[in-house]
Amino acid sequence: MHCCLHIFFAESRLSGEQPSQPGMAWQGRLQLSAQGPKLLFTLLCSSCAPRIDCFKELPKGSGLCILWGPLRAAGTMEIVYVYVKKRSEFGKQCNFSDRQAELNIDIPPNPQLAEQFMERNPADKGIQCSVSMSEHEANTERFEMETRGVNHIEGGWPKDVNPLELEQTIRFRKKVEKDENYMNAVMQLGSIMEHCIKQNNAIDIYQEYFDDEEMVEVTEEAPSAKTINVFRDPQEIKRSATHLSWHPDGNRKLAVAYSCLNFQRAPEGMSYESYIWDLENPNKPEIVLKPSSPLVTLEYNPKDSHVLLGGCYNGQIACWDTRKGSVVAELSTIEFSHRDPVYGSIWLQSKTGTECFSASTDGQVMWWDIRKLSEPTEVMIMDISRKEQLENALGAISLEFESTLPTKFMVGTEQGIVISCNRKAKTSAEKIVCTFSGHHGPIYALQRNPFYPKNFLTVGDWTARIWSEDSRESSIMWTKYHMAYLTDGAWSPMRPAVFFTTKMDGTLDIWDFVFKQCDPALSLKLCDEALFCLRVQDNGCFIACGSQLGTTTLLEVSSGLYTLQRNEKNTASSIFERETRREKILEARHREMRLKEKSKTEAKEDELREEVPSVNLEELVAKAEEEFFSIVFTELKKKEAAALKPKPKQQKMEGDEEEEEEEGEDEEEEETPT
Repeated sequence: MHCCLHIFFAESRLSGEQPSQPGMAWQGRLQLSAQGPKLLFTLLCSSCAPRIDCFKELPKGSGLCILWGPLRAAGTMEIVYVYVKKRSEFGKQCNFSDRQAELNIDIPPNPQLAEQFMERNPADKGIQCSVSMSEHEANTERFEMETRGVNHIEGGWPKDVNPLELEQTIRFRKKVEKDENYMNAVMQLGSIMEHCIKQNNAIDIYQEYFDDEEMVEVTEEAPSAKTINVFRDPQEIKRSATHLSWHPDGNRKLAVAYSCLNFQRAPEGMSYESYIWDLENPNKPEIVLKPSSPLVTLEYNPKDSHVLLGGCYNGQIACWDTRKGSVVAELSTIEFSHRDPVYGSIWLQSKTGTECFSASTDGQVMWWDIRKLSEPTEVMIMDISRKEQLENALGAISLEFESTLPTKFMVGTEQGIVISCNRKAKTSAEKIVCTFSGHHGPIYALQRNPFYPKNFLTVGDWTARIWSEDSRESSIMWTKYHMAYLTDGAWSPMRPAVFFTTKMDGTLDIWDFVFKQCDPALSLKLCDEALFCLRVQDNGCFIACGSQLGTTTLLEVSSGLYTLQRNEKNTASSIFERETRREKILEARHREMRLKEKSKTEAKEDELREEVPSVNLEELVAKAEEEFFSIVFTELKKKEAAALKPKPKQQKMEGDEEEEEEEGEDEEEEETPT
């Protein structure tokens, strides 16, 4: 179907020949003139073959009617739209005519004006060769993403079969298996499947030929890191990010626990919510967790990524299942929970994947099963005197559990002591194996080296220390004392010689003691407020750091910091062994010196015990004799002086007194030892 434009005039018709068919009227270009400029109309009609230019005059005052519509096959046109407008509404006509050029003004040159100017020769002028460009910036709207999941359930059963009824499903299966079409389909598909299985057994297309070989890439680039994303606390009242946990499958999500650790100084109206963030969407949290009390710790279950374990500020243990929403799925009773905030919670390596344990500053370590959180399955008191007294217990503030050592775990305390424990010991006193002391304040981080579990890292006060289980009296390596307090630390999961620490001044330090031991290999200032926690992704490429204002910064480190270097394992092992051996030698030397000092002090004490009694006895006897004789001589002198001056009235009385005194003196002389 083709379209054609027809022009008709209301008051008079155009002069000239009219075409026989409407579809061929005024093909191409039509020019009309009415005492002035000519009006141009372009008419398109595919039904007309040659191009014909037609010029027709239009009488004054005539109207114009334009009809537009599709052409039919017979050549007639169906009118769809009608536009009518009078000639008087076109406005005033423009009249143009030809005439000669005219001179309006002529200004002759004035030589006197040239005398006021001086020619500048040469004349310098700067010219910018580059093209002038302008830069414009526009802040676009944030792109918000929302993910919605769908739970798939078993389907495909007929309407009359209930898939939950085992008998109905078995009966239906038997009925289908007896069908001839079913047997033919199974036989046909079985041959195809058998061919695929044989092909798979012959060639493994996913085989890694050099998987057993260690990576020996040596990167010479300087250590660096860049910020990938920043996740801010969406609440108006900002809280501290106290704990981080990576999603176990793919590490594309990050769980962040938010709370205020200032005792009884939490701001009024503070939210208790914690969040799970999608790394690609920092604008809005993917899942909101709503506990009864602010969360201090939050851990993903490594066996079930939908389940999370949280330790609350009021001492309770909470459990979430993200498939059920934001509400707590299981919660421990307040009577059988911790009395202080739960600063550590770790999942245990068990068959069911439901066992965990927690630690708090109330001095207790509790084991739980999330299937029954009404009370703990076991309780252990951190009393290093092994008397099981809660008032003497040390407050636990960090936990460490290595799955390769299922019965052993370690606890970092507020007093700066690391307690090594054995859960399966026969008696409660034997559960505390040994202690390591070396920090002046709480131990905020405690982690075993993923390659050498006998060596572990502790972070407390102003230093980070590396310990060996073979050397209990002191650490084998330690960092310098920093100006700012250290808050957290962690090993790199990919390199045995790299670990990370955070400080109160908002700095992240990356240490590589194979490369440099006195100073960090890389130091980054992430924010102005204090950094409270950090967590390294399983591949060692990404690091998440939480700050005091609830800002979580996601960093990507350079490949040299997460790629295993050539002979790095052997080098790190030799460093650990060398430092352990050195500390053992120093410990033996100190022990020997202490024994010598002890023997010397004991010998001196024995000599004093022997000499002091004889000397003291002679001195006491001599002193007593001297005092006695001095008293006697003074009394005699007094009596002699009194005898030389007798009085007449009292001569008889004095004579009697003198006789009595002489008798007394004779008696005293007899009693005096010679």
